[in-house]
Amino acid sequence: METPRLHPDTIEQVRQKVDIVDVVSTRVVLRHQGKGLVGLCPFHEDKKPSFHVSPQKQLYHCFSCGVGGDGIKFLMELGKTSFNEVVLDLAHRYQVPIQTLEPAQQEQYQKQLSRRQQLYEILAVTEHFYEYALGQKNNQMVRDYLTQKRQLTPETIKTFHLGYAPHGWQTLYSYLVEHKGFPAPLVAEAGLIVSRDNGGYYDRFRNRLMIPIRDSQGRMIGFGGRSLDGEEPKYLNSPETPLFNKSQTLFALDQAKEAITRQDQVLVVEGYFDAIALHQAGLTHSVAVLGTALNADQVRMLLRYTESKRVILNFDADKAGQKAVERVIGEVKNLAYQGEMSLHVLYLPAGKDAADYLQQHSANDYQTLVQCAPLWLDWQINRILLQRDNQRPDEFQLVVKQLAALLRQIPNPALRLRYISLAVNDLSKGNSRLVLQLEAYLNRLLRWSDDHPHRSPPLAPITSTNLLEAAEAQLLRIYLHLPPFRQRVVDALDEWDLVFCSSNHRWLWQQIREMEQRVAQSGGVPHTLDLILVLQRLHQSAPAEMRQVQGLCQLDEVTELELCQPNLVIQSAVATMARVICEKNCKHLLSLWQERSMLLTQTPEHDQRQALLVELQRLQDSIHTEKNYLENLDRQRCLHPGRTYSLETTSTEDEIDELILEDVIITGGYEDV
Repeated sequence: METPRLHPDTIEQVRQKVDIVDVVSTRVVLRHQGKGLVGLCPFHEDKKPSFHVSPQKQLYHCFSCGVGGDGIKFLMELGKTSFNEVVLDLAHRYQVPIQTLEPAQQEQYQKQLSRRQQLYEILAVTEHFYEYALGQKNNQMVRDYLTQKRQLTPETIKTFHLGYAPHGWQTLYSYLVEHKGFPAPLVAEAGLIVSRDNGGYYDRFRNRLMIPIRDSQGRMIGFGGRSLDGEEPKYLNSPETPLFNKSQTLFALDQAKEAITRQDQVLVVEGYFDAIALHQAGLTHSVAVLGTALNADQVRMLLRYTESKRVILNFDADKAGQKAVERVIGEVKNLAYQGEMSLHVLYLPAGKDAADYLQQHSANDYQTLVQCAPLWLDWQINRILLQRDNQRPDEFQLVVKQLAALLRQIPNPALRLRYISLAVNDLSKGNSRLVLQLEAYLNRLLRWSDDHPHRSPPLAPITSTNLLEAAEAQLLRIYLHLPPFRQRVVDALDEWDLVFCSSNHRWLWQQIREMEQRVAQSGGVPHTLDLILVLQRLHQSAPAEMRQVQGLCQLDEVTELELCQPNLVIQSAVATMARVICEKNCKHLLSLWQERSMLLTQTPEHDQRQALLVELQRLQDSIHTEKNYLENLDRQRCLHPGRTYSLETTSTEDEIDELILEDVIITGGYEDV
């Protein structure tokens, strides 16, 4: 079947949504290098990484074979497929509505394209008109508002092309339609004038300070107007037009994108003047939302310019600002959970916004607060804790339930355990006994079955298997990313006589040790080997296995935190691995105990009973030895700050005591025999 001719709007939407890193990383193992990423070129037999990907430019290039292009061309060249087939596939993947362009529609499209160019021209002319109006002598009060109240310099006013919409009802209409000759319906389509019910038009913006809005390419697409006489609304944006969609636009992105790449982070504020004040202070990696909460599409657009994926929200500290932050979190938390972004929330002292704060403080003071901005989960936990009086029992119970509702939404077991620990530490105020009680209560709340239709998704179970895999992953990450601690990992595994139980981890560990052995045989130093680089070559020879362990080669906000305390993490991880294995031994011994105990009650012969009693005594000694060993392991694990474990991992000792007591009752006890 012939592939349909796609509408240019569909092609443009696909180009906007496709992320070059997302496309390439499904076929190539990429590693960060400078501002970009590198990997082995899939288009030739590459021996060392010569394939470079630029997230900022959304392009790839191989410095060996010379191939290059965008994400669409990458898939075309790799799969030897047509442009339309690739775009259709990406449209399905990124959920872009597909529009086709029949031959009869081509002429109509050319007219629409010409119409869009006219809209751009009308808006650019209007921008100059408003700028000119601001400079007139009779508008000195408006200029004073900018220079005195807002403390903006003439350079900043010029940089952002700020202007003024005069009082009159048809001032702009007369200029654009009567003087410049633009058709009135086209000016109305640009969102600048409004049609009357009884005929005619009037200006949309009157007696307002005008802030031009541009797209990411710097083209004029709309305006924001700030009321100067108390007229509502205080801020009036352009309506939705063929060029302007406020949910897909961020103010000042055209001026901020290069700075976002340099700073490797982006500041998102709530108002135009917050962004303008930040730019004036030299913090040019700042953008503003346009009266709506930041959505996932806008975040993905920002993440193209930053490698660290660090996004800092600095919204107003009032109730409306807090609700806006909550809406943003609701929109993008899945991206944060998946490690695709690092979301932080900044509230300024005394509830100030960025513009007010910078009038009384330096840019360095603001930057210090930005660097200390908490992660969004920490912000939510702190907000829950501060909203209630924890000294009152009823309020305390509500806080715990709210925390449980928040923690229940975290899909990653390791991350959930970390935040359980943080929440319990904050609530307990250093009371060690209360820590245990709160952990138990929180875990009961988290395990409560999903009986209600409006509940969050059920919590992923925390089992010995995923605890073991998490501990093994910790050791492997340290080994891969921290060469000075590699020998410490090897020594710890040898000391505890441990091996990797997960088949994926065991395969990776075997590959690493074989590589190091080859380096040692050739006279090199194994522990200085760049394992991340070497492992990229395995993606061609063992792609299926590498896909299973590829996540260990990359770090997110949680795993980066673990690497800050490698010695403690190693000690905690090996103790966890040993404990899981010890628990399995215990359960096996308990199973044998029960089996032999039941057999004892059914055996009448004296000699056979004596042999069973001897075996039961040996099993009991082994069980108590394992119990003591478990207690020692728990002390080792507790040395790792910020980590806690579910009740399931501490139940074995109780199970030992209960089953031994039960079976002694069944057998009548050794003394009776």
